[in-house]
Amino acid sequence: MHAIASHLSDYDCYFSQFYSDNWVVQEFVKRGGGSSTILGGQFRENTERYLSQNRLKNDYAQSVYSNHYDLAVVCSDLLVPKSIRATKSVWVQEGMTDKITFWSKVVKALNLPGYWAGNTSLNGTSNLIDVYCVASEGYREYFQSLGADSRKLIVTGMPNFDNVEALKYNTFPHRNYVLVATSDIRELMGHDDRLEFIRKCVAIAQGRQLIFKLHPNENKKRAIHEIHEHAPNAWVYTDGNVNEMIYHCEELVTQFSTVVYVGLALGKKVHSYFDLEELKRKTPIQNGGRSAAHIAAICRRFIEYPHGKEKFLVEELPTIEADYQKIAC
Repeated sequence: MHAIASHLSDYDCYFSQFYSDNWVVQEFVKRGGGSSTILGGQFRENTERYLSQNRLKNDYAQSVYSNHYDLAVVCSDLLVPKSIRATKSVWVQEGMTDKITFWSKVVKALNLPGYWAGNTSLNGTSNLIDVYCVASEGYREYFQSLGADSRKLIVTGMPNFDNVEALKYNTFPHRNYVLVATSDIRELMGHDDRLEFIRKCVAIAQGRQLIFKLHPNENKKRAIHEIHEHAPNAWVYTDGNVNEMIYHCEELVTQFSTVVYVGLALGKKVHSYFDLEELKRKTPIQNGGRSAAHIAAICRRFIEYPHGKEKFLVEELPTIEADYQKIAC
């Protein structure tokens, strides 16, 4: 979001951590239930620290300033406050969505709010946002298959996954290792046989150095104990730039992590709980880091467009994508 806003410096850009105006969700967060989700806990703390350090204006839940916004740019449509529904809006894909479950299908069939699925599997499919900027043609097809309005979808790439070649300029010191990027499955109340997973990682490494990079949301103390017990020679990182680590690894092992796309784009041998052929189809386009600027251009055209939202989808969005494809080629 910061990268996109950097291309909109002639507008007044304000930021907010993800929030909800649903009183049930708000009560859930107040009681501490959202501490392991992006609604609260370290995610909100990290965001607000980032906004402060970068001197960005923080209008959390639109409660700090008395602003009327011309456009809202979001990365989730699982919870969409009424104030955002009332204005022009753009959704930006920020990562991989969770695997569709039986319960996800029930939620979709009953037209329930996407967050009822208990994961991000339905993110990008509610049609509550006006324009959806997606990572690749494979993701456009995928979101369409889940009921997303095809008129609203435009392939732009993802600002945080669109220029993997730039990762060569990093100082991570190690080489010739197998990197394991874990997921916060247990913290999100899912089933994760972590001990079996560690054993598989040891088998994949075949004597090569194992490096584990833990997910930020994991119970680090527990995870480190398990790794040291079942892979005593492995190194564990709780922070650091995982993408830079991927650039120098020989092989990448993931569970449900978006960073698998970095490995695929770099031509690494990868492992994932997702089907690899499907991941290859969905891999974010590489455009030399132009995604943020392209999304910002869409935002600008949408803000300045004098007619209704429906006309923008029919008259402007196809033209924007055609122009972008010419540039990308």
